[in-house]
Amino acid sequence: MKKELLIKYLNNNCTDKEFDELALWVEKEASNKESESWGFEDWKSFEPDYKFENGKKYNAWLDKIHHEINLKNQGKESRGITMHKFTSLLSRAAAILFIPLLGVVFYMLSNNNFQSNKYADLAIDSVEIIAPIGSRSVVQLSDGTVVNLNYGSKIKYPRNFNRDIREITLSGEGYFNVAHNPDCPFIVKTRKLNVKALGTVFNVMAYPDNDIVETTLVNGEVVLEQTEVNGNAKTIGVMEPGQHVTYNIESGKIRSTKGNIDKYIVWKEGKLAFDNEPIDRVAEKLSRMFNVDIEVADNIKDYTYTVTIVNDPLLLILDLMTEVTDISYKAFPRKKLPDGTFSKQKIKIEKRQKIKT
Repeated sequence: MKKELLIKYLNNNCTDKEFDELALWVEKEASNKESESWGFEDWKSFEPDYKFENGKKYNAWLDKIHHEINLKNQGKESRGITMHKFTSLLSRAAAILFIPLLGVVFYMLSNNNFQSNKYADLAIDSVEIIAPIGSRSVVQLSDGTVVNLNYGSKIKYPRNFNRDIREITLSGEGYFNVAHNPDCPFIVKTRKLNVKALGTVFNVMAYPDNDIVETTLVNGEVVLEQTEVNGNAKTIGVMEPGQHVTYNIESGKIRSTKGNIDKYIVWKEGKLAFDNEPIDRVAEKLSRMFNVDIEVADNIKDYTYTVTIVNDPLLLILDLMTEVTDISYKAFPRKKLPDGTFSKQKIKIEKRQKIKT
């Protein structure tokens, strides 16, 4: 069988006799050295550009073709059905791919081996989980890893991890209990900082409206990697259990503390814990938890709070803050927008005015 016949078939110009010849060759001769050689060379020389739609179609067709080929070792009747489906798929795929499929067909037929790992990050295989503002979510990934997502957070990851690496992208805050796999690192990617582990429990906070990425290690070991302009990752440190690290994505500055880390992780239990936290930091967390906009006056930003909040309503929390510091607050009603929705409630915190006597 010559290349010309397969090209003719892919171009939908085969006669019935030529098709029978092609089918016989696929079943009996596709694995010979000659076919394997030129098929594999064509495969290696073709690199689709994933920026264009044809690249996505290419990979989707490969998935389907591979599935059909895996059925060809069934009984004689099944093989006939499989070949019909397989050639039908190729006919439709040829309209998109034509010659590039030649190498794919022969390489897969001769080796029954599909390089699916290269395509794990295709959009059609991606999953995105979002915890709406004001609520938390728990997600179990395909590898057994469990992720707690804080208010307004989201993760994006492939439906099935490949055999070499497990990567997810985080926007917001997540608590990760990673399934141990020494041969497949688990990487949480944020803006300019990656957190890499094998089997570990850790917390990462990386909200898009904040220049600080925070990582807290509960147990195990994680490696921190800085993402460079060229896309490469450079190791900047290794964390130990009980360590908390903040990384400024604008300046690259790193700050590390070690000790009681409960205040960084109790959010997954529905609590907010502040230990000598500045008021603007308190306002930031309350804003996310209750889906409001809190504005803090400049002349009180040196005020700090040490308190643990458990299932308390927002106005009660604000009332307690007014009792321990000389502040007051105003809560403004939500405004109806032109599209029929309502704006976030706005709360303004300022220094309490002294009453004149």
